[in-house]
Amino acid sequence: MDRRIIIVDDHPLFRAALGNIVSQIGPGYAVRELDGLGALSAALKADRDWDLVLLDLNIPGAEGLSGLLLLRAEFPELPVMIVSAVADPLVIRQAVELGASGYLAKSADPAEIRAALDAVLAGDIYVPEGISLEGAYPDAPLLRRLASLTPQQVRVLMMLAEGLMNKQIAHQLSISEATVKAHVSTILQKLDVDSRTQAVIVASRIGRDVARALAP
Repeated sequence: MDRRIIIVDDHPLFRAALGNIVSQIGPGYAVRELDGLGALSAALKADRDWDLVLLDLNIPGAEGLSGLLLLRAEFPELPVMIVSAVADPLVIRQAVELGASGYLAKSADPAEIRAALDAVLAGDIYVPEGISLEGAYPDAPLLRRLASLTPQQVRVLMMLAEGLMNKQIAHQLSISEATVKAHVSTILQKLDVDSRTQAVIVASRIGRDVARALAP
């Protein structure tokens, strides 16, 4: 039976190169390449019968770990492995805490890519050599609260982080302002904060760690 894998990356050359490597691992791998979160969401709504998503961190429609957060909320049954140039141990740990099944560096060679795919498709968690997931992790409660948000609540939180007002969010999501207010109230409760500003600060903490790791 074919293993069906979606690669999501906005760099065509890397996307094609990774797709070529995955396709050559064996005859049982079918690959589809997409360039952003919107295209991914549409593809998964049309056909949920996929085995794995290989997701870059920063793609159209998402920044940092927000794409992973939204994908895990909307399609919790679908394994997701991050494939990124960011190799920071903190970001890797955050990704796993948010539900990623694996984390693969873009510098990985074909042998490591195959090992990562084999591990994740077998139900294990794969992280690069030298990265430990053991021990206490102070941000784990925060990440669990973020992971408890529904897909629509994640979208609202992402828009709050962009500085949009309730009326603008309602327009973009085609819902009423009252529904937006209800979502914001639930978000504050789930994140255990008192204001939308504090909610944005909580969400942006994760994004800042990715930005810091990408900085020269």
